[in-house]
Amino acid sequence: MATRTERDSLGERAVPAEAYYGIQTVRAVENFPISGLRAHPALIVATAQVKLAAAQTNAALGRLSPTIGNAIMTAAREVADGRWHDQFVVDVYQAGAGTSHNMNANEVLANRALELLGEARGRYTVVHPNDHVNMAQSTNDVFPTAMRLAALARLHSLLQALDGLDSALRDRARLFDGVVKAGRTHLQDATPLRLGQEFGGYATAIAAHQAAIAETRHALRSIGLGGTAVGTGMNSHPDYRRLVTARLSDVTGEPLVAAPDPFDAMQSMRPFATVSGALRTLCLDLVRICNDLRLLASGPRTGLAEISLPAVQPGSSIMPGKVNPVMAEMLTMVCFQAIGHDATIAMAAQAGQLELNVMMPVIAHTLLQSLDILARGVAAFTSRCVSGIQADAERCRWYAEETVALVTALSPRIGYERAAALAGEVWRSGRPLREVVAAQGLLTPAELGDLLDPRRLTEPG
Repeated sequence: MATRTERDSLGERAVPAEAYYGIQTVRAVENFPISGLRAHPALIVATAQVKLAAAQTNAALGRLSPTIGNAIMTAAREVADGRWHDQFVVDVYQAGAGTSHNMNANEVLANRALELLGEARGRYTVVHPNDHVNMAQSTNDVFPTAMRLAALARLHSLLQALDGLDSALRDRARLFDGVVKAGRTHLQDATPLRLGQEFGGYATAIAAHQAAIAETRHALRSIGLGGTAVGTGMNSHPDYRRLVTARLSDVTGEPLVAAPDPFDAMQSMRPFATVSGALRTLCLDLVRICNDLRLLASGPRTGLAEISLPAVQPGSSIMPGKVNPVMAEMLTMVCFQAIGHDATIAMAAQAGQLELNVMMPVIAHTLLQSLDILARGVAAFTSRCVSGIQADAERCRWYAEETVALVTALSPRIGYERAAALAGEVWRSGRPLREVVAAQGLLTPAELGDLLDPRRLTEPG
């Protein structure tokens, strides 16, 4: 393979001649043969957007020549549009703070800019990765800004997926509004409710999580770009921070603001911990809902079987005709993974020291993966499970009329102790509640029919 020789402060290295990356990327590849995982495409795009806004600002301030500035801008736009992503070859488990990722980007953009100017790759006397592409920047303000932008981009897909799930659950709630069923607490008989009310509760939970996750975008839009190494803005123009924030807002379409305290924006990872925490609490309810659906659909002959889930694939390699709740199982596993990622992010967020948190690469990797798998998992669960759920209204009504907890409706008329005795008799004898009450002459048939009407018992108050 043809190579070119590049030099840095540690010496020389051979770089593949056709590579847009350079010597510092080569060193990172040598140092970190860890997972085989590469930077998330959203992080690559976000980094390119930061470099574009920086080049625009430095050119406007007269610090970057129009020729070099325009070449860097063109290269950055290409990367932001999805080109040259194969040149981002550094493992996600890399040098602290994302220095290797930032230099990978600087070298790719420098060499592409050189090519656009008709120069050979590696001729850094013309366009330099640090002096030109990284002008007025540091990994320490570039990487956390790119993390924010990437998270904002991926949040959009998750919020769309949650909106779809909320709508599907509300559709089922309307469809099932007339289906009366037995409630269950402690997995034991409880008073009746309607299946639509049960599904409406699920929808309300998802809407609440959607709102909480959407709220986290405000913290992500506060950026510390322009703080350079430690927050002071050293080596940047006095107007750079204000101008680059405005340029980056134009580039991304996000209403970004300069963080009130650039030191805090570089030291604290709480915006990412907040997003991850919101995902964790979402997952807790998603798992709960999935478990409920699996339980309600259990059977079809030996379980509750109050609902049926769409049959999307055979469920057994040995039992013919078996169908499993695979979409709910899938989403549960996705949630377990995201909850594990939240633990990683929590540990990394508290590991910051003094002016910088060097654990940013693992925060970026795990948060973006959580956002991706949750968005896709929720969307698939909605379309291939929730939207096709059907109710067995007759079975639900049978449970509603047979639940021992119906005796609760009699307590105001006959007292708790007598009602408890009735419940015991129903349980011991196996006879219906109405029959036991009628035999004891406690209430007239008309009174009993009114008090034990399952539909009326599902209405609040």
